[in-house]
Amino acid sequence: MREPQTSVELTDFRRCVHDLYRAVRDGGESPEAAWSRWRAGRDELFLSHPQSALSVDERTSFSGLSYFPHDPALRFTVAVEPVDQRSFGIGHSGEGVTAFRRIGAVEVPFAAGSRRLSVYWLEGYGGGLFLPFRDATSGESTYGGGRYLLDTVKGADLGTEDGRLVLDFNYAYHPSCVYSDRWSCPLAPPENHLDIEVRAGERLSRPDRR
Repeated sequence: MREPQTSVELTDFRRCVHDLYRAVRDGGESPEAAWSRWRAGRDELFLSHPQSALSVDERTSFSGLSYFPHDPALRFTVAVEPVDQRSFGIGHSGEGVTAFRRIGAVEVPFAAGSRRLSVYWLEGYGGGLFLPFRDATSGESTYGGGRYLLDTVKGADLGTEDGRLVLDFNYAYHPSCVYSDRWSCPLAPPENHLDIEVRAGERLSRPDRR
């Protein structure tokens, strides 16, 4: 059973993430400057917040998360297309399954050609959009279970433009289970496995995290 203080700390962590993404959306900065702000904010949360995925010992040597160089060509605005909606459970890195509903799909116009990704709605606590993906870097320079692009219930949300989702792969990030077995995180389902490399966003700084 979760201790009351842990729940308060987790709520504050999510509030901080919401605030960070809001600053990125509303700050009026250049895309690369906004991305740098996001990186700095995430580093601060990993370094100092009680709900950091890093242990206290790991924080003493923490020098920042690792990322691919910023690539402005990997920012897209895409329409969510209707699909035959269905509910199913997405398996975790550890124990557990989380219930989601596939609510739509997006066609992402990568330089290597368009690729289709499903967009999900969290059916459990809080609701919210969820978009995980795995690509050809997974298991090598990024986590084998994939990365997250949207997780709106936890604040990871770049918003919309004219009703179209903003998908900026420079903001792709690893789930917390990459850093600690204390966390069990939903993994990208097979329909969101890409056959191309997405060399943007967070990457592994340690090979044993693959």
